[in-house]
Amino acid sequence: MSAAPLVVGVGARRGVPAAEVLTLVLDGLAAAGMPPEALTALATVDTKAAEPGLTEAAARLGVPLLAYPAEVLAAVPVPHPSAAALAATGTPSVAEAAALTGAGALTTGAPGTARLLVGKRTSGPGARATCAVAHGRTPHHLCTKETS
Repeated sequence: MSAAPLVVGVGARRGVPAAEVLTLVLDGLAAAGMPPEALTALATVDTKAAEPGLTEAAARLGVPLLAYPAEVLAAVPVPHPSAAALAATGTPSVAEAAALTGAGALTTGAPGTARLLVGKRTSGPGARATCAVAHGRTPHHLCTKETS
């Protein structure tokens, strides 16, 4: 059985440098207790999918950059919605919703099949990026023992 996917959702302002994204992603993974090698993908809103800082960060991490429409992300319940994200992108969450959507899609293709390991974090003062870490759940029929 393959490991459940680990996806980092990333929200970013225009012009965010790849170095800022990389540092934030690696810090998010460390906070989740996960090594960089466990990362399956980065995910974001489709209007940011061509942002050079995001595409370069994904390439340097050796993972794909998944992109989802704002309407899809807006339908995902998240613990830290943001009025600023809603105004800028059309969804109240990019990082958390993209992480959950990506991890869920890579697990079973069904929403609600992922959980946040690390909620929304920023890259620090003057932040131009946010991230959240989600892990896909292994379907019960693939587990070797029942969990509660």
